[in-house]
Amino acid sequence: MRARTRYIVPLTMAAALTAACGESGSSGTGGGGDGGGTEAAGEACAPVPGDQLVVLEDDQQLQNADNIIPAVNAAAAQANPALLESLNAVSEVLTTEDLIEMNAAVDVERQAVDEVAAGYVEEQGLAAEVSGGSGPVVVGAADFTESQVLATIYADVLTAAGFDASVQTAGNRELYLPALQRGEIQAFPEYLATVTEFIEGDDATEVASGDVDATVEALQPLAEGYGLVFGEPAEAADQNAFAVTQEFADELGVSTLSELADACGDGSLILGGPGECPTRPACQPGLEETYGLDFASFQEYDAGGPLTKAAIQQGEVSIGLVFSSDGALAQG
Repeated sequence: MRARTRYIVPLTMAAALTAACGESGSSGTGGGGDGGGTEAAGEACAPVPGDQLVVLEDDQQLQNADNIIPAVNAAAAQANPALLESLNAVSEVLTTEDLIEMNAAVDVERQAVDEVAAGYVEEQGLAAEVSGGSGPVVVGAADFTESQVLATIYADVLTAAGFDASVQTAGNRELYLPALQRGEIQAFPEYLATVTEFIEGDDATEVASGDVDATVEALQPLAEGYGLVFGEPAEAADQNAFAVTQEFADELGVSTLSELADACGDGSLILGGPGECPTRPACQPGLEETYGLDFASFQEYDAGGPLTKAAIQQGEVSIGLVFSSDGALAQG
């Protein structure tokens, strides 16, 4: 999940963190810590405690591509092309590492959202890259840190372009997408795969995938029928991911899930995550079928939250489900 290098989250702080992005992932509710299972067949990939969490690359695209993408009311985009052009300038520079660092700055270091967003706009020189805006623009935000930071970055960049931009917290997707559709808000920082599936609306048919370009292609006609247009997706993504301790990764010499599968053939891996992980295609079954991973047991915790992260750090599980932009992944 991103690669900035400023802050190590200690065990006590990790236990206090909440998930950075509850809406963009596909995991479920939390649980205890007594998932059970068989004893490990070996010890090669047994848990290794450590403070620093790292995400193993999903190199075979098990997870859908939930890259950050600007969503804009179609009429507003047509009225002034500078609206979408300005937001695309953010997409050009925004990385997953940036999200991790900004989430950590707010959730761990307790900096103000406005300060973090303004610092990022200045650091990236975004104000000098945009122009041509005019008139009022309302940027919507969901009620969690990452969405608030991204919406504020969008508003700051639109202000620099000449718009009179403000941020309005607009609730969950069921509320804010219709508001965006009606033009009550004009822009929103969205998550590519999740919004594609939401607009498509058929639970039995999945049109999003781990392929960013293919998912954007599937989204465009859906958006047109919904009265929206979408900009360019950023490299930055907030999606389900699987983390280990840095000590575990270093001991095995692994940085991808494929490398983990090659190193862990003795059945000693212990997996941690939400209660539905053993039945979700993108969780344990996907790890087993896509990567050929073999688990000794599964331990039930929360959905990418503090219990799962603490369990990885304390050596209760070898690998656990997290969110790829979680501030707990910031490195020092």
